[in-house]
Amino acid sequence: MASESTFYRLLRKENLITHRLRSKKPQRRQKVETIATGPNQVWCWDITNLRSLVNGFFYKLYVFEDLYSRKIVGWDVLESENDGDGVDIFNRALSSERISGKGLRIHSDNGNPMRGASMLAKLLQLGVRPSFSRPSVSNDNAFIEALFKTLKYVPQYPSKPFRSLEHAKQWVESFVIWYNTRRHSGINYVTPLEKHNQEDQKILEGRRAVYQEAKNKNPNRWVLKTREWKVVESTSLSPYAARLINTTSL
Repeated sequence: MASESTFYRLLRKENLITHRLRSKKPQRRQKVETIATGPNQVWCWDITNLRSLVNGFFYKLYVFEDLYSRKIVGWDVLESENDGDGVDIFNRALSSERISGKGLRIHSDNGNPMRGASMLAKLLQLGVRPSFSRPSVSNDNAFIEALFKTLKYVPQYPSKPFRSLEHAKQWVESFVIWYNTRRHSGINYVTPLEKHNQEDQKILEGRRAVYQEAKNKNPNRWVLKTREWKVVESTSLSPYAARLINTTSL
């Protein structure tokens, strides 16, 4: 007679608690800590489903997002998903941003299109460094997941399925224009386009001056300090690392 913990202690002592399957032993993967301090340093990408009129059939929305500015730099809606389509959209995004891709890091989950041979070969050819989320850890690609939630929760999102592929593309195009030009709370309420073009410092300096002038005119209305209109200097794929950076920079 013995307790459960005693049995496990004896099993460990005799090296009997080991991986005994024929499959490869799972490996613990390190958390991704990539940090972007400027535009076009780190991109995130993923694919999400858009409902169609055919039950069980979904259009596939591909999105590439700049981590630093939150700008959507590339997208498309297709009827299926594969790594070849991902390569085409990625190439168009590079052309749109007028960059070669060398030195760029691109982050994604572990889906087949992300780890496909065509995509990995293209990244290697261009000198792009790929990184991948840990299995079943959505927080490792939280920014693109948040973007997809915004897309599907905006009031303009159709309550009924998309009538056709063209209908889905037209709606997403209007969403991308809105998203890139709306004030984003994560970058202190400048737009992703302004952040991407590095116009945020001038804008935030102007807001700081307006707030300070208002406080000087009527100090009794300001119990505390004015709002901190500081430039967001960096963004990390890891929420913990981002909090650490913001704390140490104060």
